Amino acid sequence: MSLLQVNLVHCLSDNYSYIISNPITKKAIVVDPAEAEPVINSIEKLGLKLEYILITHHHADHVGGNHELKEKYNCKIIGFKNDSDRIPGIDIQIKDKEIFNFEDEEIELNFAPGHTSGHIFYFFKKNKLAFVGDVVFSLGCGRIFEGTPEQMYKSVMKIKSLPEDTKIYCGHEYTESNLKFCLAYDGDNNNLKKREDEVRELRQKGLPTIPTTISDEKKNNIFFRCDENTIIEKLGLRGSEPQMVFKKLRELKDNF
Repeated sequence: MSLLQVNLVHCLSDNYSYIISNPITKKAIVVDPAEAEPVINSIEKLGLKLEYILITHHHADHVGGNHELKEKYNCKIIGFKNDSDRIPGIDIQIKDKEIFNFEDEEIELNFAPGHTSGHIFYFFKKNKLAFVGDVVFSLGCGRIFEGTPEQMYKSVMKIKSLPEDTKIYCGHEYTESNLKFCLAYDGDNNNLKKREDEVRELRQKGLPTIPTTISDEKKNNIFFRCDENTIIEKLGLRGSEPQMVFKKLRELKDNF
């Protein structure tokens, strides 16, 4: 198995794009290029050959660099077949659960609606990397724009079900604000208090809080923990199904 490297690229105000590359062949993929310039700078600095762009959803802050990167590197843009009409410059259309091969890695596309109706995430099965766009964030989940709370819950649970040691790469640096919300409703969580110290130290140094892991999110992310009795009691929802708890949490977060 080729051990792929992931380079985080800061874009716009708080977006993250990702360059995944084989350090030997120098072949590379970019996930969700919010804008072209910082991605180009990183590719040139690392001496990489950009072959593919992977898109999780159509929002402008995830596809803004598509055309410029495609023109410069003659790379192919990959996205979800059912949302292809909204992905600029798309070349390769992939279906739900379909596998795309890159450098001895199997990349699985997974349908995950809620934030948008055509949102997907990519799971690199051998390297255990999940590029989740705006479905899940460190200590949070995305807003529901085109889907339903039920869809978003199921999408978040799909990600939660990935192997514990999977690294999660999300679309934005929202951890500090998400932390405040988690503490408001899960403040007795000792794991969360440890994560609070880690996050503050990283941000004081100007460092990203990403990647996180499935294991860490299970301990700390309140949207992963909507089946926990402590949170259910805190919300006054005793006897409620996790899906209803999730819906209430999302409503509270929207107004937090």
